[in-house]
Amino acid sequence: MEEKARTVYGIGNPLIDVIVNVSDNDLKTLGLYKGTMNLINLEKRLELSDFIKAKKEPTFSCGGSCPNTIITLSALGIRSTLAGKIGNDEYGNIYRERLTSLNVHDNLAVSDKNVTGSSIILITPDSERTMNTYLGANRDFCPDDVIESEVSGADFFHFTGYMWDTQNQMEAIRKTLAIAKRNNVMVSFDIADPFAVGRYHDAFLEIIKDSCDIVFANKEEARMLFDNYDPYECCKTMGKLCETAIVKNGKKGSFISYRRKVYEIPVQGPATPVDTTGAGDTYASGFLYGLCKGLDIERSGAIASCLAGQIIKKVGAQFTEQQIPDLIKMISVF
Repeated sequence: MEEKARTVYGIGNPLIDVIVNVSDNDLKTLGLYKGTMNLINLEKRLELSDFIKAKKEPTFSCGGSCPNTIITLSALGIRSTLAGKIGNDEYGNIYRERLTSLNVHDNLAVSDKNVTGSSIILITPDSERTMNTYLGANRDFCPDDVIESEVSGADFFHFTGYMWDTQNQMEAIRKTLAIAKRNNVMVSFDIADPFAVGRYHDAFLEIIKDSCDIVFANKEEARMLFDNYDPYECCKTMGKLCETAIVKNGKKGSFISYRRKVYEIPVQGPATPVDTTGAGDTYASGFLYGLCKGLDIERSGAIASCLAGQIIKKVGAQFTEQQIPDLIKMISVF
């Protein structure tokens, strides 16, 4: 009898990435500094949206940290669900349409109070990117938006530290963690943001200890969490709080503590990356892919490292449809 395919349920911040080519003068007119990453308010978001309408063919894609992980898992053939909140607007409709085309199961709620979160990326002729992010409806995700049957029916629940932006988001995650615990759903937490560690240090430690099976951190997040500059020691410490602790150490690879035994995973990929956007999200997708396929910790870590090494060879946080067959062939050797 064939084993039941494993599934992943994720809650994240769906951000529609809007990429448009502009001139240096356009940036000056908009009052933006080239190469910066800006958190913008609704007024600025609407101004940029109006500006884009006058431009040629903007490119739209599904963005957000957890969505990147879920989309990659789905592309690799793992049944994956994305929950979050979008607005009742054009950008929300585009996001949904793209999710469907990517074979991601849509569990998105709709806000009538706010617009869809977006990251408007303005690219000048020198290829420099100026990013403008408005979180929008993401911040409205609340416990009522969590569908218990979807959570309880999954094998893994994945979320990130970005879901700690508002009280209602926190409550939604805590509700989902309780559902996961009752139904023996494995919990995967990607800290994802060093600034979030600074704001929610004690809460994150509590969640890791009480609710998580798998935790991803990069070396900076781990340093802030445990006040230690040694990624190996941070991995050992975190491994005492949860079954599987992962600390990514950039060009030096990563460490994985599983049931208090630490494995060193070599880095894969180019010495000089083209774009590191989404590397951590892709690493998480690779590791969860391995677990979904029933592979051991070292092999899952090798797949994670392989996929992260491939994503930094290109611009953007997701693979193209054309790349997927070669990637599946590549990771099949692990």
